[in-house]
Amino acid sequence: MADLLIRNANLPDGRTGQDVLVQAGRIAAVGPALCVPEAIPLLEADGWLLSPPFVDAHFHMDATLSYGLPRVNTSGTLLEGIALWGELKPLLTEEAIAERALAYCDWAVAKGLLAIRSHVDVCDERLLAVRALLDVKRRVAPYLDLQLVAFPQDGVLRAPGAQANLIRALDLGVDVVGGIPHFERTMADGAESVRWLCELAAERGLRVDMHCDESDDPLSRHVETLAFHTLRLGLQGRVTGSHLTSMHSMDNYYVSKLIPLVAEAGLHVVANPLINITLQGRHDSYPKRRGMTRVPELMAAGVNVAFGHDCVMDPWYSLGSADMLEVASMGLHVGQLTGQAQMQSCYEAVTSNAARVLGLAGYGLAPGCRADLVLLQARSTVEAIRLRPARLAVLRGGKLLASCPAQHTRLDLPGRPGLVDFGAATAH
Repeated sequence: MADLLIRNANLPDGRTGQDVLVQAGRIAAVGPALCVPEAIPLLEADGWLLSPPFVDAHFHMDATLSYGLPRVNTSGTLLEGIALWGELKPLLTEEAIAERALAYCDWAVAKGLLAIRSHVDVCDERLLAVRALLDVKRRVAPYLDLQLVAFPQDGVLRAPGAQANLIRALDLGVDVVGGIPHFERTMADGAESVRWLCELAAERGLRVDMHCDESDDPLSRHVETLAFHTLRLGLQGRVTGSHLTSMHSMDNYYVSKLIPLVAEAGLHVVANPLINITLQGRHDSYPKRRGMTRVPELMAAGVNVAFGHDCVMDPWYSLGSADMLEVASMGLHVGQLTGQAQMQSCYEAVTSNAARVLGLAGYGLAPGCRADLVLLQARSTVEAIRLRPARLAVLRGGKLLASCPAQHTRLDLPGRPGLVDFGAATAH
């Protein structure tokens, strides 16, 4: 753990010219022109944005960087992606899963992403992915928080042995109970899976994170069942509904009932803008549905909404770079979240809101928080989303993990030579 003074930073809440004092790996003080011992190391922020690290509230690390294995998803649909993952599973090895996951963690750190919740498939009797990612979690722990969800990709009731496999995964040390009720054989089986999984989590004192209503079907109703069992079992604040894309297709009357139920149950909601906009609406001609859940309405109701990257170069998505600002930008555009406060909320969806989903302790910029920080070449959160700027420094406990020099473009135009500052025209 390190001591450090970060001088003259802008903060996500709009404060400018702030110093941040780090002592023994934690934030000791925040304020303008702090007086500190001369011997303490100095990081000059030069008015750039200093932020807590990015947090990915929903990812699939067991599949990441497997694009093209054993073939490419030609239809681009969710169901072909699931089928393709089923073809790939028999070919997987623990070593290959771990190698790809560690490479992705390197990408993440370089982008200032220091906490990831990853769903890991438990429908393989061998639990190869579980064992591989538990090993990766141990290996990256000094620099990245990796939280694992026991995810029955093929349905906890539908897939033979999935219930026993999920329990085995939890016994091995997986952190969160997952589910996919809309992929069970019937709506009734989906509801039963939600009940069983929530009760299992309550018995073990664990969090819950379910892929829920990830379809264009306006009659998919599993999130209301998730809200009901959350209240019944006293799990408020510990349960997340991920995707909820069917809400985009539901009629307004039903949603006017559903969103208050979600808020009453204290559910967290995770949208995955890059993937939702890509996979959903595939059966539409025109008008074509956007597919992302009702983010503005959920936020307005007081629901904690976070964004996840979900996929990077895997059977479901061929792109991605571990940049949560790309995720925030897509969420902003798809949700038409262009007001100043709304754009700020999109930044929070990949930082503080996502940290709440994971239940991260000591996250933030207040005194006493861990000195896990990222310095971005932007003056504000909105500018950061707009530019997706260089990560000038990434810190864990006050120690430097990654750095990048400030990036400028030199022009030699007739009568206009000099450096281009892309942020100079903005004021927020």
